[in-house]
Amino acid sequence: MLNFFIKRTAGVKDELLSGLTVALAMVPEAVAFALIAGLAPLTGLYAAFTVGLITAVIGGRPGMISGATGALAVVIVSLVRDHGPEYIFPAVVLMGIIQIGVGIARLGKLIRLVPHPVMLGFVNGLAIVIFMAQLESFHVPVEGAALTATDGHGHAVTQWMTGTPLFIMIGLVALTMAIITFLPRLTRAIPATLAGIVITTLIATFLLPVFGLDTRTVQDLAGSIKGGFPTFEFPVSPMTWGSLLTLDTFWIILPYSLILAAVGLIESLMTMSLIDEITETRGRGNRECIGQGVANITTGMFGGMGGCAMIGQSLINVNSGGRRRISGIAAALFLLLFIMFLSPIIEVIPMAALVGVMFMVVIGTFEWASLRMYKRVPTSDLFVMITVTGVTVFLHNLALAVFIGVIIAALVFAWQQATYLAADIKHNEHGSKIYQLHGPLFFASVTRFRDLFDPANDPDDVVIDFYYTRVLDQSGLEAINALATRYANAGKRLHLTHLSAECRDLLDKAAEFVEVNISEDPQYHVSTDRLA
Repeated sequence: MLNFFIKRTAGVKDELLSGLTVALAMVPEAVAFALIAGLAPLTGLYAAFTVGLITAVIGGRPGMISGATGALAVVIVSLVRDHGPEYIFPAVVLMGIIQIGVGIARLGKLIRLVPHPVMLGFVNGLAIVIFMAQLESFHVPVEGAALTATDGHGHAVTQWMTGTPLFIMIGLVALTMAIITFLPRLTRAIPATLAGIVITTLIATFLLPVFGLDTRTVQDLAGSIKGGFPTFEFPVSPMTWGSLLTLDTFWIILPYSLILAAVGLIESLMTMSLIDEITETRGRGNRECIGQGVANITTGMFGGMGGCAMIGQSLINVNSGGRRRISGIAAALFLLLFIMFLSPIIEVIPMAALVGVMFMVVIGTFEWASLRMYKRVPTSDLFVMITVTGVTVFLHNLALAVFIGVIIAALVFAWQQATYLAADIKHNEHGSKIYQLHGPLFFASVTRFRDLFDPANDPDDVVIDFYYTRVLDQSGLEAINALATRYANAGKRLHLTHLSAECRDLLDKAAEFVEVNISEDPQYHVSTDRLA
């Protein structure tokens, strides 16, 4: 009993410390994503808190972290630009309703249709995007430029660090990464990521100033993050409840809500699959869809920007020992604590420490083994993986990258399956010609199916044996119907044998399928009229 209590206590401690580590890493990203979307920093932080807390409690994947993400910010900035910020929160609420509908309809299992090359391309592209995002921390404002100066695209005028500031930044980043890498070899009493942040912060705060050196902080990136408990503020002025319930508003927000829901669910379910693989456990996709939906409805009502699973923070959590719901709940509560009471402490954390953490996430996220796969995998799989990575990196659209990857993989699969259709030809003692088909008959193989037969030169009695094949879709039925017409016009009889039950059901639904004599085999795999 004592051993059980000690292990239980140690487990809870690891979960809480992991949650603290995640909360520290979530602050700059949540703020940055809010700024990308053209919103106040607290909007991103409130989304991180509400979405993170609710999904941790009722979501389908213990240990997975959710919050404000860049993928959603890219969609929201388009909504703000085209229609104004007052439409964000109703769009987020509708997004949540759609996600709940997907979960209730049990469509979360569709993630199983994502091929492994798409997964590899997704994680590799995401790792590169995370890496590139950290490079912004190595920029400083151009000396002599006005504080409000921009490059014409709304971005502040900056330049790369040089000299001493650059060396300090690199040194602190390297120190953080070294602590995260080597501390676990000495002790696992505290999460290495948390130790890296704390030690680097102490050095930057107390040691470097002795030598007249300074470092950048979270405050430099975003301004003050101090706030209170999120308050109910939906709808937002100048909109009213009456205007929000009009069809005009609904049609404005519907396309954005659909995209937000799709992006959020794809990123969440892909992250869940990745965490499943790492932890050798299995999350519940449909429950995660419902959890994400409830979280987004809530965050919309309380002025948040919406959110979904965060792959970087989820990996930090899992690698720091967070495998249960406690870590996610703790991360959300710590984040709220930072917002309400501890913002001065958080604002002294040097960006270098957070960049070091995210660089370690990049190293852990990238599938390095994929670099050695180019000689061992089919060219088509390699092409899919590279395409998904490229779309993710250059368009920063994870949902689009996954959609494109799945479509390419599906087309490649269909093309390959179409090439498998063939026929063994033989004759029986009655003079009938028998075509024994091998391979599936569907839309991609109908041309090959048609070319297998020669109605003009075939004998008067022809048998097509489906013992080793299946009719998979309406295109296959139409191909059989067209072939039957060709034989009928030639004055010859056509028989089909060894049809599976599902094939018979499909053929029974073909209203014009009247020229073919369908043999009624009493059982599947039992021939009764092969020699009809």
